Amino acid sequence: MNALQPWHLIILVLVVVLLFGAKRLPDAARSIGKSMKIFKAETKDMRGESGEAATQTNQATEPETRQLPQSAQVNTDTQVEQLQRQLDELKKQQATSSFDQTQK
Repeated sequence: MNALQPWHLIILVLVVVLLFGAKRLPDAARSIGKSMKIFKAETKDMRGESGEAATQTNQATEPETRQLPQSAQVNTDTQVEQLQRQLDELKKQQATSSFDQTQK
């Protein structure tokens, strides 16, 4: 008697749509999905730390994951450093040009 009826669920969905709006619901669902994926990965990692047997069974059922070579990691690090230097130079140029304009 106290169980949820189908019309209860319909009313609940209508209230949620009215409160949050139809535009925000897909973004909210997407973010909830990402959060659940992260949560599952973290709990799987925690279980893996507690025993080697659990990790072996997980590795047998999951596809193999590959890491990027170390040289690719170094290459991306150097690219990030170069981009950071360029950004700093642009900020300095912008600051000097705005300073020159305020003096005029």
